[in-house]
Amino acid sequence: MSTILEIADLKALAKRRVPKLFFDYADSGSYTESTYRANESDFSKIKLRQRVLVDMSGRSLETTMIGEKVSMPVALAPTGLTGMQHADGEMLAAQAAEEFGVPFTLSTMSICSIEDVASATKKPFWFQLYVMRDRDFVMNLIDRAKAAKCSALVLTADLQILGQRHKDLRNGLSAPPRLTPKHLYQMATRPRWCWNMLQTSRRTFRNIHGHAKGVTDLASLNAWTSEQFDPQLSWKDVEWIRERWGGKLIIKGILDAEDAKLAAQTGADAIVVSNHGGRQLDGAHSSISMLPRIVDAVGDKIEIHLDSGIRSGQDVLKAMALGAKGTFIGRPFLYGLGAMGKPGVTKALEIIRKEMDTTMALCGKRRIEEIDHRILAENPY
Repeated sequence: MSTILEIADLKALAKRRVPKLFFDYADSGSYTESTYRANESDFSKIKLRQRVLVDMSGRSLETTMIGEKVSMPVALAPTGLTGMQHADGEMLAAQAAEEFGVPFTLSTMSICSIEDVASATKKPFWFQLYVMRDRDFVMNLIDRAKAAKCSALVLTADLQILGQRHKDLRNGLSAPPRLTPKHLYQMATRPRWCWNMLQTSRRTFRNIHGHAKGVTDLASLNAWTSEQFDPQLSWKDVEWIRERWGGKLIIKGILDAEDAKLAAQTGADAIVVSNHGGRQLDGAHSSISMLPRIVDAVGDKIEIHLDSGIRSGQDVLKAMALGAKGTFIGRPFLYGLGAMGKPGVTKALEIIRKEMDTTMALCGKRRIEEIDHRILAENPY
């Protein structure tokens, strides 16, 4: 643990411990992966101002996201197949987030169900909703999230159709994995992962299996999933979703100022500037490069969060300096989970917190609320 100093160390360890098809799922983008790479590299273009001889004592990263107190402005993003990075992964990540004082967001396409995560946690978590063609299933999902006392619904708006991810197709991705010679070899070379997975019965999409009509086995689950994302989803659907939910609503997947304006008119509590981690429209702008335009368009009308590309505490501060109220991290906590389970998620959060705290001090600030464009030496966006 002492040699793990940055998120890249967790990534390297996860690559050694997680079967290739599941590591690649977490660590890939669509088509040429140009947007996936830009999400990370564009943060490096933003330069910080070093300040000296200022009082750096009494620092605090505590703030709020959609009115909820958080220990730092970071939420764990909704990520599919999290329970295939490590057995019971969603439950373990939710516990780590709860203990750390940051929100955990459960994906519709999770391995552990809403009820599984609720049974493993003491405080409300957030639930991310994909809108399917089967509206009865969608309404049931919303009702299950309400019954679990989730404190926010995160509506994903940028996955009406699925961007092609070459690695997943080449790997023959499925959950649970098909027992082909290739997959058996991958699992045999990851004995720690196999041993943990043998200890749990959670190996498929438990939010779907047993809840969707006609889904009784792996074949029917795969067929149902492939045809269920709704290409007709539109802004008018937000109203009935918000009414059915009745609580705090976040719209995730906004990458254009015009869409941000439309989102602000829905009555949602926040938007997440995101390109789905570079997994949808390859060739789109990075999330961080679009953040200032969206802040200029709607920053006084709705709370703005940023997702996609964050790999350090410095990245979080740069997003805050450009106007974000909070951030989401996906791959950093997945790397930690794949590397070491729950302690790895905690380690990822500790790395980001320490980097944020040190960088904030060296920029001459003591409280996260003081972070704005004045900590930037250069802003290329």
